[in-house]
Amino acid sequence: MTEQEIKQIIDRQREYFRTGATLSIEFRIRALERLKAGILHYEEEITEAIGKDLGKGGFESYMCETGLVLSEISYMIKHIRSFAREKRVPTPLAQFHSRSFIKPSPYGVALIMSPWNYPFLLTLDPLVDAIAAGNTAVLKPSAYSPFTSGIIKKLIEKCFDEPYVAVITGGRAENTCLLNQHFDYIFFTGSQAVGKDVMRQAAAHLTPVTLELGGKSPCVVEKSANLKLAARRIVFGKFLNCGQTCVAPDYIYCDRDVKDALVAEIKKQIRKQFGKAPLENRNYGKIINEKHFNRIAGLIDPSKVVWGGKADPGTLQIEPTVMDHVTFEDDVMQEEIFGPLLPVLTYGSFEEAIDRINSMAHPLALYVFTEDKNAAEKITSRCGFGGGCINDTIIHLATSEMGFGGFGESGMGAYHGKAGFDTFSHAKSIVDKKTWIDLPMRYQPYRWVNGKLIRFFLK
Repeated sequence: MTEQEIKQIIDRQREYFRTGATLSIEFRIRALERLKAGILHYEEEITEAIGKDLGKGGFESYMCETGLVLSEISYMIKHIRSFAREKRVPTPLAQFHSRSFIKPSPYGVALIMSPWNYPFLLTLDPLVDAIAAGNTAVLKPSAYSPFTSGIIKKLIEKCFDEPYVAVITGGRAENTCLLNQHFDYIFFTGSQAVGKDVMRQAAAHLTPVTLELGGKSPCVVEKSANLKLAARRIVFGKFLNCGQTCVAPDYIYCDRDVKDALVAEIKKQIRKQFGKAPLENRNYGKIINEKHFNRIAGLIDPSKVVWGGKADPGTLQIEPTVMDHVTFEDDVMQEEIFGPLLPVLTYGSFEEAIDRINSMAHPLALYVFTEDKNAAEKITSRCGFGGGCINDTIIHLATSEMGFGGFGESGMGAYHGKAGFDTFSHAKSIVDKKTWIDLPMRYQPYRWVNGKLIRFFLK
């Protein structure tokens, strides 16, 4: 698509937004209901497309993508009236007689740029929030997941007219064209490197942004942890979608006294969950493309592999791989892995673990396994991270009741539920001043009595 065609779509969306059509709560609800009906209609095609792009089975696709989008839609339909309602706040006595209120208002034309690892979820979830808040939207799904991008385009064109919601497919050229345009809000999910570029481009128009990035999310296993349960939940969270999850536990950081026992349990759980030959498991997915396959495979140090390590370039699959005796200087610890490699590192004291985590970039997630409530409180209070779990992994993002997002190197802003509605809304602060009385003290000429009254009202 050419830059001129992209600009025309944005101009038509801006014109449509200015008609005020999207401001009606009933309009937004009907839009969400159409989207829900469309997803249900195309559910089989959505599952098939995700499978072609990432090798996911139907159960995992629904659990981690389609089902979560449907859940977000249902939540928004149920709560949108409350979220969109004007909220009255107290008025200072000096402003007598007035009514003060906060009015949530849509930004206008929103750009939503999504990644390839959860291509349906991470495109549609922010769209649900943008629609609920009353915006129009331009969607730019990833070129790395072409089958899912194709069904998203088909779905959106069935549900909405282009001046309301549009899908632009393509690669780097289309991304560049989009970022050269003036949007009212940009929502980006992806890598830190691209996130920096998005922010630079947005700055040219002073466009507000939400950045959902990633990072090396630690999984801390304290010595009091239930190791069997910890291993089960870590293996689930780490190897879901072949580790291509922004909030996957990137590495294990455990007390050295329990390391051997934990590694033994992790090996058992990999066998139990994926079988003795994971590459033959029809429900075990693949790496998105050859570029990422080669990058991940290059991070494997055969001398430190204690489980897995096999890779098939033909199917772009890499076994769940555990690496022991890893240090923070190893190659696998220099970047976010975003694949099925699980390095295991150890600490001598819990304070040492906290200090080390705090010396690194802020991760998107942090997980701690412990039966010690004081240890859980200490690490969740003193370490900076986007969100996380105590005695589990990943599940904190699977609810509309809590916002999801990072800060610093892992992003800015949040979405899901009320947080998502607020992200795509500007909160207007408005004072409705009555006309039947007008206190004279603020007007010139100022007299001593005005000063006394001002001090009385403002002290």
